Amino acid sequence: MSERLEQWIAIVSLAIPLAAFLWEFAVVGRKRLGYRVQMDTLASDDTQSEHAEILTQLQRDGHQLKDPSFVLLRIENAGSAPIEPGDYLTDEHDHSGIWVTFRRRQVAGLVVTELSQPELRRFFRRGAQGFGFSNDETRREGVIELPKAKLPRRAEYKVLVILEAWHDDPSTERFPKPDIIGAVGTDRRWFDPLAKYFRFKVARTESHVFASRPAWWGICFLTAAVVIQASFTLFLRDDRRPPLDCVAGTLHLHGSTAFEPAVRAAAADYLKRCEGADVSIPLADDTFEGSRDGATALDNAGEKAGIKVGEGLGDHIAFSDGLASDGHPRLIPKPVALSVFTLVVNKGAGVENLTLGQIRQIFAGRVQNWSEVGGDDVPVQLVNRSAGSGTRSTLVTKLLNNKQPPQFTETDCASLNAKKYGRCEVSSTDSMLNATASTPGAIGYSEVTAVDGHKVADRLVKPTIDGRKPTAEGVEDTNYPYWQTEFAYTYGEAPAGSVAAAFLNFLTQQSGRDILRDHGHGLCSEVQNSGECRPL
Repeated sequence: MSERLEQWIAIVSLAIPLAAFLWEFAVVGRKRLGYRVQMDTLASDDTQSEHAEILTQLQRDGHQLKDPSFVLLRIENAGSAPIEPGDYLTDEHDHSGIWVTFRRRQVAGLVVTELSQPELRRFFRRGAQGFGFSNDETRREGVIELPKAKLPRRAEYKVLVILEAWHDDPSTERFPKPDIIGAVGTDRRWFDPLAKYFRFKVARTESHVFASRPAWWGICFLTAAVVIQASFTLFLRDDRRPPLDCVAGTLHLHGSTAFEPAVRAAAADYLKRCEGADVSIPLADDTFEGSRDGATALDNAGEKAGIKVGEGLGDHIAFSDGLASDGHPRLIPKPVALSVFTLVVNKGAGVENLTLGQIRQIFAGRVQNWSEVGGDDVPVQLVNRSAGSGTRSTLVTKLLNNKQPPQFTETDCASLNAKKYGRCEVSSTDSMLNATASTPGAIGYSEVTAVDGHKVADRLVKPTIDGRKPTAEGVEDTNYPYWQTEFAYTYGEAPAGSVAAAFLNFLTQQSGRDILRDHGHGLCSEVQNSGECRPL
């Protein structure tokens, strides 16, 4: 559903119930004449007691009533204001305010009973104007007339009518329901033409003791509108807020392959939300070249653009696992999120937990068979990232006590001999996972979410470190050691209103935060210990 259509639904869903409310309580609800047919039964109904035979022998003018029946009507003020005699919408010279017609029946007699207020009695005395009944033999119907009685709020009275069938009526069907005609208006004379136009007739109140039919329609419409809007909100509508500012331009991204999946997803979402704003973020397969190379690429872009000290480059951002190396004095870091890393071990090694001491022994080359740390009798194959990798530098600083792994023995991991200890290096996260999964006894490392969604995940184990799981919660709750702050670097301070500043704002303050969470990253703005968003 388009946003404009949703707005119209909201407007209409408010306007119609408001109109219904005004109709109910300011128009018809103020002066409402109501009725109830509390009884309409034949004296001969087989539901009657056998002792009620006398009712079938009632007489009128010397003859026994044919198929006598009894109707009990209740007339009431169902509005919020008193009904005055002048409120009845009939000719001012007509003393009757309500007519009740009984088709195929004639009236034999009637009596008014159960007056709610004693002052109502004067309208129903013998000979009172507007009160009585008549029978029309031509139309085969009887009619009772009720006067323009003054009815205070909640006032009511009942009319018991005795009827009989026309003597030559052969029908054995039950009699039609009585037709009741009457209407009231308002004492505000400017309103009378509208009241007469809509004919605010006497309302049957059995089915709506709370509100009139128009009011119920308004309530039902409001309910339907709420359900429709809630359905769109819950199931069809993307509730995430659009970027507050979509700046035209081309944004170039560089850096961490570990942070790459989250940044790619955020960039795609940003472009979708900024559609039509002439924003471009080119993303090739080799866009993210690693933390160190990303910082270098950003430095080179700033120098090539001739950005002076005190100014900033507005169309480049580099992401780094931890702080960039020395030698980039013009780069300014902004902590964005926590990246959690994990060791990855080929399932053939037979290990699921390693101590920090065992990890250091393995990466120092002093453990060369998994049986030495409780695993299977399989040679260790050490798969490392190249020296420019932020994932590798995090491994060195967080797990290896700042000691680099030994030099590779093979430049191509496919050349490793499965029967003896060996070492190799790869240039990307994807290469790391593929090499570790395909090499018996291999151990490597990666960003956690890159493992979970990878096609070779079923051949890898993410071992715990001293029993601590590689999760964002584990970083805060159990001091899981293998993690790093992800920094977004700009060349100088990104100018306000630049595409780089807009994307960083989206990533750290708007919907991009949800994407980072979805990719398993803890947000620097939300961690309880703010020091966890700084390198140790």
